[in-house]
Formats: sequence, structure tokens, C-alpha cells
Amino acid sequence: MELMGNAIVGQSGGPTAAINATLCGVIRGMLAHAPSHRLFGMRNGIQGFLEGRMIDLTARFTLDDGKTPDESALRALTHTPAASLGSCRKKLPSLDDAAGEETYARLIELFRSRDIHTFFYIGGNDSMDTVAKLSAYTQRVGYPMVVIGVPKTIDNDLEGTDHTPGFGSAAKYVATTLQEIILDCSVYTIPAVTIVEIMGRDAGWLTAASAIGRVTGGLAPDLVYLPERPFSMDAFMKDVRAALTRHPGVVIAVSEGIRFEDGTPVGASVQSGGQATDVFGHSALAGAGKALEFAVKDAIGCKVRSVELNLPQRCAGHLLSAVDIDESLHVGEAAVTAAAAGKSDIMMTIRRRSTEPYVAIISHAPVAEIANQVRHVPEGYINAEGNNVTDECCRYLAPLIVGETRPEWVSGLRGFFRFD
Repeated sequence: MELMGNAIVGQSGGPTAAINATLCGVIRGMLAHAPSHRLFGMRNGIQGFLEGRMIDLTARFTLDDGKTPDESALRALTHTPAASLGSCRKKLPSLDDAAGEETYARLIELFRSRDIHTFFYIGGNDSMDTVAKLSAYTQRVGYPMVVIGVPKTIDNDLEGTDHTPGFGSAAKYVATTLQEIILDCSVYTIPAVTIVEIMGRDAGWLTAASAIGRVTGGLAPDLVYLPERPFSMDAFMKDVRAALTRHPGVVIAVSEGIRFEDGTPVGASVQSGGQATDVFGHSALAGAGKALEFAVKDAIGCKVRSVELNLPQRCAGHLLSAVDIDESLHVGEAAVTAAAAGKSDIMMTIRRRSTEPYVAIISHAPVAEIANQVRHVPEGYINAEGNNVTDECCRYLAPLIVGETRPEWVSGLRGFFRFD
């Protein structure tokens, strides 16, 4: 089968170091399998598309003949972090919201203007909400459209897939950075506690990755706390005191989303102006590491510092996982293959067949079963005390960070792709 018409692709939500590799996979898939159709790119996701901001990706990534792939540009795009097309966090209105009819009518108008009948959206949980709604609406009004969600998120919290593109590179950065922090903290004999805050609102996968070194012959934090377990300050202080008896330089990894038994974020005590929420209703979490820093200083009195890894977790293009980049490319290409086969209302997935050796295949699942769901770290991956992850968890994560890529370097700095 072939695509019905032209296609469009967008990027949405928080960027990753591999989201452009997935975009590159979609572009390569279109050039290889649908050369007679054009691929457009949304500038700033569905929000920019509604404003009529698009770019002809077929023209941008081919040579003068309009058919031969521009390999130099594609390679540069593959290794560039962040969302090169631009992102957004726009929530489409409910299909039952009469006031939202104008939004959907505008989308159909734009699709018709470019003969677009295939829609790829690269994103996480909230982006799959957009995919599900758009798919349902085009079916309701009878507009022929193939709608496919293409996963990405460093949080690794999408249901229906073994893991998500972008997570492996973020996990590699976290695991490597924690080892470097541990080495730095081990040089003194003075008792000290270093608390590292890692991204993860509801799922602790990225924080769990801080411990990968334990099963690879490297280094790992003394303690690891995930949002999947209620946080107890009393138990935490007991854990810290016990760790200080083993060696003076204690390093602790915590998810930004850790909460007390009553659901209050640990970082709430150091936030000012209340907890802001985005259009999807998600709280803006921050401050867990700083709150624990103050608590340890008051209760134990030793030297203590907190480190928030923040944005580098998702934009560290100098430390990409080769497995992650390779899978990200293949997921994008497979999305085009699925579209050409008439598949719609799906999200592309990765299915693991074995861990040792690591083998995975690209598949897909109904997007309606994935949107607005959260895939948590399983109970069996967290130790009984709730202050670390198990070796089984580390072994599951370890293959995803393997291998290095060869991005371009210019005058000692990373070279990146950027649209004009």
C-alpha cells in the first residue's frame, strides 16, 4: 500500500536528546517509501500548525534534484538534541466541547490545503492525548486520515512499550553524572551528604537509572528514592545516618516527584507562589533536593549540598546512547511503514524479546489504550525498604545506555543542526 496523500510530522512536550533522531527516521522513511508524497513539519507542534506555521521537510532534506537524501543534514539532525521543529504543550479541546469545534475545523482546513492525509506526532503521554482526539475527530467527520503517535520521553512512563526513545540517552547521562559526582564526593574524610534531584514527576525510571553502575562494575548512589513509594522523613534520616557510618561521602538520588504519605510533594516547603500547573493539569515540581538538604542540615548537622540535574538530563547531546539513537531512528521509519500499510489510531512501540543478549523489535499498539496513562516502576524493581532499586531493575536498564555515537565536533564544541 501507499500513503493516501502528503504527510505532516510534529514534535510536542518536553524535548529529549533523541527526539530529532526519531524525526530523522520519519523523514528517511518518507524519502525511501513514499517519494511521490511530501512531508511537512509543524513548527511548534499542533499549536504552531493551527497558526499555519509549517516547513517543507522533503525540500529541506533532499539535494537539488528533490529526491536524493541530504545525508549531511540528516546525520546532523540525528545527533542534535532538543526538538528542532520546536515544541508546545497545547491540549486539544474535548470532542464533546462545542466551543472546540472551531479548533478541529481549522485543522481539517489546513489538512485539505496541503492534501495531508497522514499525521505523525512525536511525543509523550500528553501528545498521545492529541493523537487519540485527532484520530477520533477525523473519523467522526469522515476525513480520510492516518494518525500515528510516535513515542518519546525521558521519563519512560508510556504504557504499551518496553521503554521510550529518549530515555536511554537521558539514563546514560544520569548514570554517568552520578558516577562522576560519587568520585568527587569520595576524596574527603569529612562527613558530607550530597543529594541529587532527578526528573520524574510520577514515575521514577530516570532516578532508578542512577544505580545502573552497580551491575556494570561502576559506582552507584548509596540511597535512591522514587515517587512510587511514599516518602518518610524519619526513615530517610535513619537511612542517611546508617550510610554515614559506612563512609563519609554519602550520595543520594531522589526523584523530583517524591511525595509524603498524604500526597504532599517533598519539595513543597521550598516552593514559592504555590504549585503551578500546566494545561494538562500537571504540577510543576521542584525543590525536593533542596528541601532534603535543609532537613539533613537541621537534623544531622553535617556538611550537605543538593544538586539539581535539571535540563541537561534531556539535552546532553554529547553523551548519547547508541542503542537509543538507533532505536529512535527505527521507530520513526517504522511509523512510515505502518502508515503506508494503512495502520492508524496507534502508537509505535518497542518490544523487548530478551535482555541478555538485548534484543527488541518495533511494533505498535492502540493509542487509546496508552493516552493519559502512566507506566510506573514495578514494585519488584524497588527494594523492601523503599530506599533503593534492585539489581533486577539495573539489569533491565543497563542495555539501554550501551554504545556511543559519533556526532560532529567543531572547534572543540558540538556541531548541531538548526532550521533557518
